[in-house]
Amino acid sequence: MALVRRTAALPLFVAIFALAADARESRRPHIEVRGIYGGEPAVLMKQDKGLAKAGVNAIWIGERGITKERVARLKAHGARIFAEFNTVHRAEYLKKHPDAAPVGPDGKRAEAPHGWQGICPTHEAYRKWRMGAFRTLLRDHEIDGVWLDYHHAHASWERAEPALPDTCFCPRCRQQFLRHTNGSGRATPDDPEWIRWRCEVFTDWVREFREILDETRPLALLGTFHCPWSDTERDGALRNKLAIDLKAQMRYLDVFSPMPYHARFGHAQDPAWISKQTTWLSKHLGITGEPGDPVRIWPIVQITDWGEPVPVEQIEAVLDHGTRPPARGVMVFRWGPLRKKPQKREALTRFYRAIKP
Repeated sequence: MALVRRTAALPLFVAIFALAADARESRRPHIEVRGIYGGEPAVLMKQDKGLAKAGVNAIWIGERGITKERVARLKAHGARIFAEFNTVHRAEYLKKHPDAAPVGPDGKRAEAPHGWQGICPTHEAYRKWRMGAFRTLLRDHEIDGVWLDYHHAHASWERAEPALPDTCFCPRCRQQFLRHTNGSGRATPDDPEWIRWRCEVFTDWVREFREILDETRPLALLGTFHCPWSDTERDGALRNKLAIDLKAQMRYLDVFSPMPYHARFGHAQDPAWISKQTTWLSKHLGITGEPGDPVRIWPIVQITDWGEPVPVEQIEAVLDHGTRPPARGVMVFRWGPLRKKPQKREALTRFYRAIKP
């Protein structure tokens, strides 16, 4: 960006001020959510006027970090509280239930690529466990919504060069697939019917999550954190490998939160890649970004270092592209490292304050 080039040689605090001034010239009333993912931002809450002064109005916290006390504290600051919910990657379940491990086409247990351990999506006891936890979370806490996370087949895709093994070919999955196809299916990685069936399995989880939410806390939102790839990238890996059918899941969801971590995914010098991905998503799903649209796009963007670093001078550009239409909300990844990065916190909150309606 020209602005970044002009300010690069200035002292850091001057550069941050200049970036914020540029953002103030373009308020964004279409952005309803200015969020932080990854924990309770106590540093911001202790400041005068707390989160409101920081421009933050939404917080995402992992399901195991949700407590009544934490929810009350955040709501006292006027923030909406959303829980992140791990669907099919709770690896500890395998310690007592090894039969829930994903299996490759060779019939052997699939290794965990880069340490990312998934679970077989047809394991009935595991699914019942996660659905029960989902219901309890909504019943016991006055949260504003739940975001599904890791809702994809066994893989490690959150990196520039992903590992995408073919799974799950356990006897249970094969038998269910053969019943589904009346014995005509081939159960091979390249079989279109197999790919379609795998997507349907994961979509059916989303259907059940929706039913539980409507029964338990009907005013809450159901969102999903998901891979930001288009349907043609990496030979259609979104469906063929990860078993994510965004169009099919859309009927059960309120918000899509793609994860265009530009630095992590090999676009460290191209923040514009963020808005390219959200624009593709809106066209693919027919989401307009208009106020009356029942389904929204709230991307989660990277401003902390993971893989390639994200310099403080780039934060304005990242947030700029993350808040362009069709997005109607945005959140940043992630709070933990930001606690020790006051200059990045300052850049974030200046931008958030500047775009408030």
